[in-house]
Amino acid sequence: MLKSMLRAILGIGLMVSGGASAGAFEEPWRFTGWRPVEGNPVFRGTGEDTWDRKIRERGFVLPEGGGYTLWYTGYDRDRPTTMSLGRATSIDGKAWRRDPANPVFRASWVEDVCVVRVDGTYHMFAEGRGDVAHRLSSLDGVRWTDHGPLDVRKVDGSPIGPGSFGTPTAWHEDGVWRLFYERGDQGVWLATSRDLKVWKNVKDEPVLARGPEPFDRAMIAVNQVVRRDGFYYMFYHALADAAVRDWTTNLARSRDLVHWEKYPGNPIVGGNCSSAVLVPSPEGDRLYTMHPEVRLFEPDGR
Repeated sequence: MLKSMLRAILGIGLMVSGGASAGAFEEPWRFTGWRPVEGNPVFRGTGEDTWDRKIRERGFVLPEGGGYTLWYTGYDRDRPTTMSLGRATSIDGKAWRRDPANPVFRASWVEDVCVVRVDGTYHMFAEGRGDVAHRLSSLDGVRWTDHGPLDVRKVDGSPIGPGSFGTPTAWHEDGVWRLFYERGDQGVWLATSRDLKVWKNVKDEPVLARGPEPFDRAMIAVNQVVRRDGFYYMFYHALADAAVRDWTTNLARSRDLVHWEKYPGNPIVGGNCSSAVLVPSPEGDRLYTMHPEVRLFEPDGR
């Protein structure tokens, strides 16, 4: 049942728009109302002298085998020399057990992860050192191979400019991979690939721009895309004021993955809860925010 729900509901990736005006789509919005469950946070850093004393940025949850798997980033000091990848599993999505093999990957910097499973292979898109996106792959979700930094190019085929390109989020559909990435949290770009080797921008301007709405006028980055009722919905985090580090979770939607309408009632979750991932369960949709700890939300009926 979970597998069929996953195929019907999730198409995990991310998207953003600098484009459609509010009210461009007349259909009612989904995923706009959430309330925290009792017992939050459901997962956090150990707070002890371990490799994952703290966790940060986007982790990722997939329903698997009658339960759930969480991949997360751990580190052990305020100025870490590396960020390592951890794995945890859960039967109910609330109580989590760390993998005894943790960290499952520490050969290179892994942070802010997105996981997509296609044809039996796990593809992980993550930030590396310097906020440079790279891809890893695994057949079991435990042992990972790093394929190096992503080769992202402009529309004309020339390399994008130097500097960071992070918070990578991938969407796979009809044999085409789509990559959403940000540059300094100043906007979100979209690139596509068929071979996972060379990525070419759909356009050289952001598909999701900051503002002019007050809730995302300072910084934005995409976390996940899901598909429901003919729309692609994107969960993204944002700052209203760069001087006030109060990240929020926001929502946008699109018909084509390029042109996006922002939800006029954003943010959908406040209180510095960001890096959100929507996960289906037998009881209905759940929303996990991942930074600075994992918190679980359930629909509030809206």
